[in-house]
Amino acid sequence: MLRNFRRLFASIFLLGITLLFLDFSGLLSHYLSWMAKAQFLPAVMSANLIVIVVLIVSTLILGRVYCSVICPLGIMQDVISHIGGRVKKNRFRFSKEKRILRLVVLGIFVVMIICGIGSAVALLAPYSAYGRIVTNIVQPAYIAINNLLADWAEANNSYAFYKVDLWLKSISALIVAIVTLLAIGFLAWKHGRTYCNTICPVGTVLGYVAKFSILKPIIDTSKCVNCGLCSKNCKASCINVKEHTIDYSRCVSCFNCLGKCNKHAISYQRISKTKVETINQEKRNFLSMLGIMATTAAASAQEKTVDGGLAPIVDKSIIKRDTPLVPAGSQSLRNFYQKCTGCQLCITKCPNGVLRPSSELTNLLQPVMSYERGFCRPECTECSQVCPAGAIRPITRVEKSSIKIGTAVWNKELCLPLTDGVECGNCSRKCPVGAIRMVPSDKDDEKSIAIPIVDSERCIGCGACENLCPVRPISAIHVEGIEVHRFN
Repeated sequence: MLRNFRRLFASIFLLGITLLFLDFSGLLSHYLSWMAKAQFLPAVMSANLIVIVVLIVSTLILGRVYCSVICPLGIMQDVISHIGGRVKKNRFRFSKEKRILRLVVLGIFVVMIICGIGSAVALLAPYSAYGRIVTNIVQPAYIAINNLLADWAEANNSYAFYKVDLWLKSISALIVAIVTLLAIGFLAWKHGRTYCNTICPVGTVLGYVAKFSILKPIIDTSKCVNCGLCSKNCKASCINVKEHTIDYSRCVSCFNCLGKCNKHAISYQRISKTKVETINQEKRNFLSMLGIMATTAAASAQEKTVDGGLAPIVDKSIIKRDTPLVPAGSQSLRNFYQKCTGCQLCITKCPNGVLRPSSELTNLLQPVMSYERGFCRPECTECSQVCPAGAIRPITRVEKSSIKIGTAVWNKELCLPLTDGVECGNCSRKCPVGAIRMVPSDKDDEKSIAIPIVDSERCIGCGACENLCPVRPISAIHVEGIEVHRFN
């Protein structure tokens, strides 16, 4: 019964989080975004004390149920491992804990968080790894199927589906997602929860918390006949049948052992009082260390392809900015890079095609803003509403329209009025905050062709001018980011 309950809740979480990443309409964000915010590492990064306390307390009571019920990457491994078990039964065996490896990886991970090396954090974060797999591998297939249905619906005069632009956001993010899926999938197929119990920093932290949990699987030596079925079906490889012990730091409370024991020698119950007394001091030391870690982390529209149906439009090139652009609500580049775990949920939710994974080593896989496919509409706050890590704080539409994230810069050597001698003014007409106006190119001749000037104080860096500039492949006006955002 316990295993069935665990599978039911795990299925709900896996389906919900997957749909959250797949949903391009934004309709499910209001109902499912709490699942992303319930993830351990995003909660620590955003200093969400309620979620942190709930997860720690639940682990101290029930063991590592988080890894089997809430973490999507852990559940994905269980699915792969279950399929592998159909091919070869009773394939696991007890192995000793790789304690040094676990602690070294955890130590490096904490140092990276403190130093604000977000790209490295993104590679190790389990929830973010699953998000990248869905965003870069599953979502394109999902959109392709949707577009086929949209074509079919259109042929039958129906609007039940609508086409969505399908494009490659980042080759590096796709490669990382494929490598992650293959590596973790192989380990899960062959060895079960190897990744969770050797590499995953969240698994290590919650594993050592789970050592002190109240309820645990316990072997009754009077009933055990040493058949080894529990150990052979333990995907965490943490049951030592010879010594009748279980490594609770690696046990993920999947309850598979309870179902496999024919003699009912394993039960899920409270540990004896004497054992509790022997670990009290170790428990206090570890929880103190955990508190220090938590405190440190807390501080710290489709494009047209032709012009009028005749001349092909050249795609815009990505502009190399001196200062990167990050979304309104990020507060500053430092805050964003320190807290972003690279889950890419904001990228999947961006309706304007502005966010994409970075390919730069300094912020690899973390989102960056670019205006080749659209601009950051002042009324859109989607990314700030779904970010679970606090890298993008929730903001209102009124706040969004007045937050300055960058400044437009005009390049006169590329501007049409000066290069081709034709009237343009597109940037001025499309600026939503009126920060660009057209003035005579010759100040002594009011009838001379008009060129744009930018009011840097009024500009908020939305990128409408850059996106809608007709010059290609490099726009004659582009936006440079600022280190610290401010209200205009």
